[in-house]
Amino acid sequence: MKIAVIGGGSWGTTLADMLAKNGHEARLWVREQTVMHEIRTTRENSWYLPGRKLSDTLEVSTDAASVADGAKHFIFTVPSQFIRNAYQRFVKYLPKNPVIICASKGIELDSLMTMSQVCDDALAAIKPRFAMLSGPSFAYEVIREMPTAVTLACKDKKAGKEVQEALSTPYFRVYTATDVRGVELGGAIKNIIAIAAGVADGLGFGGNARAALITRGLTEMSRLGKAMGADRQTFMGLSGMGDLVLTCTGDLSRNRQVGLRLAKGQKLLDILAEMKMVAEGVKTTEAVYALRQKVGVEMPVTEQVYAILYQDKEPGQAVYDLMTRTLKDE
Repeated sequence: MKIAVIGGGSWGTTLADMLAKNGHEARLWVREQTVMHEIRTTRENSWYLPGRKLSDTLEVSTDAASVADGAKHFIFTVPSQFIRNAYQRFVKYLPKNPVIICASKGIELDSLMTMSQVCDDALAAIKPRFAMLSGPSFAYEVIREMPTAVTLACKDKKAGKEVQEALSTPYFRVYTATDVRGVELGGAIKNIIAIAAGVADGLGFGGNARAALITRGLTEMSRLGKAMGADRQTFMGLSGMGDLVLTCTGDLSRNRQVGLRLAKGQKLLDILAEMKMVAEGVKTTEAVYALRQKVGVEMPVTEQVYAILYQDKEPGQAVYDLMTRTLKDE
């Protein structure tokens, strides 16, 4: 199978490498000429995945036309706030009815659209078949062939099965589902809760606080999902609870690291300036804060994370305000 992967960050490079090693004709589109030349000459993407040798059969280019040529399946891994631009860059090279697999987790800030909605809007003329890939999957671990399992949600069951078979390996198990809305919302909202978990850890709270926060975060995720037409049960799976637990507890979580540093008194702009990769939860918090108002859903953890990020609220005060809200049934 010819598969184009758009985005040369850690996750895009990892997926492209995995596909190539799995016997597929994988082509990776990267933005920077320097990254392309490095991968071609040394088989390494040292900025994102230092020390990891990539497949000799992996093709890499900065030319969208050559990457897309002959492919029917396209995996987009660019940050969620830039994915519309990526679709617009590639649309002229895409076939009719392409299978678009989104591995980016977020909500578009300007439109408050989910990733599937952005895809349908940007690529309406070519009628894409959309799939969402999400679940507990740090690129650092997957590139080292450490086992995990993820969810691929696609309403077109045939296309979903094709992608499932292409991506599955003895260390990367892919389950299929049809609840695209649930899977994409789980992948987005867990990053907000991970920032909150980082704040709690940074303030020196223990396992009780983390467990309570994860559980209430799952409630918020399910609440918004139900209001937007998702199946609540989806959030009990890999793209909900699975990814949420990983991102809220793992040291490799960029969003958790943002929370840890905020709790230590560092400024958001300084934190982001020092990060190699995008912490999706920062913009997603802003988007979901607006989305929950539009939909009419109560999301108290999200509200407090927003206040810390964008209203300079003291993390300790945010925790106090959460804990002293009006008492209610679970």
